Amino acid sequence: MANPRPETRSRVLRTAATLFRRQGYHGTGLNQLLSESNAPKGSLYFHFPGGKEQLAAEAVTLSAGELGAQIREAMLQATDPATAIVTLGNLFAGPLAESGFREGCPIATVAMETSGDNEQIRQACSEAYGGWLAGLTLLMGAWGVPQPEAAPLAELVLSGIQGALLLAKVQQDCSPIHQVAASLGAVVAAAVHRQSTTELV
Repeated sequence: MANPRPETRSRVLRTAATLFRRQGYHGTGLNQLLSESNAPKGSLYFHFPGGKEQLAAEAVTLSAGELGAQIREAMLQATDPATAIVTLGNLFAGPLAESGFREGCPIATVAMETSGDNEQIRQACSEAYGGWLAGLTLLMGAWGVPQPEAAPLAELVLSGIQGALLLAKVQQDCSPIHQVAASLGAVVAAAVHRQSTTELV
């Protein structure tokens, strides 16, 4: 008979990622987590000896990694930088609308609640955002954004869409995400155009 432990750990982790994204860290109780993941009592501390804090940190890392891979794939397939940024906005807007505006960014909900109180979770959130920013910065360079502008522009794009995501969740309307993504896409396209024009001179 196969050892069920790895499957149980994965199930608990994925359930936690969903619940933390939807309800927040403090709004998610361990009893609910065990019930919804169909995990036996005692399995939480067996698989996550660091308790809820370890579980939250790993859930953030898992969610951020999966979304980061989707972001890279979708943006690399975009035909131009402006379209790529619009695509990025859609990757955040789609799940938000599909969840009835219950779920937002897989990092932001946990980060806003815990970053001032728990170093382990704060570090996980910081590394997750850092990974997204690094990927966006590389894409900026690949599109032709000048190297000194690439990192600041990546920060502008990510922070702008994150802010629009919060506004969309409160208003229960994804229009802010789409509008901000379109505006930021134009900013990135302008940076690329300036660089290409300079190179031709």
